[in-house]
Amino acid sequence: MRFSSSLRVLAGIAFAGVLVAGGHAEPADDLVKKGDVLDKRFQAKEALDCYLPAEKAEPNNPHLLARIARQYRHLMADASSKWEKLRLGGIALSYAQRAAAAGPNDSEAQLSVAISLGKLLPLQGPKEQAASSQRIKDAVDRAIRLDPSNDTAWNVLGRWHRILADVSPIKRAFAPLVAGKLPTGSNEEAVRALQKAIALNPRRPMHHLELGRTYAQMDRDADARAELQKGLQLPNMDKDDAENKEKGQEALAKLK
Repeated sequence: MRFSSSLRVLAGIAFAGVLVAGGHAEPADDLVKKGDVLDKRFQAKEALDCYLPAEKAEPNNPHLLARIARQYRHLMADASSKWEKLRLGGIALSYAQRAAAAGPNDSEAQLSVAISLGKLLPLQGPKEQAASSQRIKDAVDRAIRLDPSNDTAWNVLGRWHRILADVSPIKRAFAPLVAGKLPTGSNEEAVRALQKAIALNPRRPMHHLELGRTYAQMDRDADARAELQKGLQLPNMDKDDAENKEKGQEALAKLK
């Protein structure tokens, strides 16, 4: 009887422990709010400590999945080896694709795919780059159709045009033999997209810096200098701003 009684006591203690543990589990909304604070500070690992548990409760939340993708892109930017960048970039793309599937009418979810592919692009081979380039364009076009006021989407579109407009005729002619046909970009379309981004949010350095680099590519040195200097003077707002400013300084130094 004493043995049986002891078992009942132990069972009661164990059950109470389960209740206590369950009672202290944080709601997904609270975890996401905490993660958002850390996200704004670019503390990716700490943000993931909040977002990933929230994902277990809300696995099909496109906003949450896009946030998780962004953290992995931030970690990718800080990684030192190519293979670690590829690994983290692959995870980011996986979450971005889940976000896009869960939120077909969500502009940020669609844009997450374009940004994740763009981060992976410099690490890919020629065939992957050709395929990814078209996928980026398709994703950013969807993002803009869903929300024409998405300034980040206009920036991505402008950058897409600038990079592809800079592909030499010789490389473009040989691309189908080794990689597949490359999409065609336009400096003029890049300028239009980036001017739209600036009109929507003139305080973001990346918009001015990207427009300045586009003008430099077009040999519009005076316009390039003005936009680059604007971008360099603005306070950082995004994770990539420090890197973008380095590239802006390089472009500024090359102007006549």
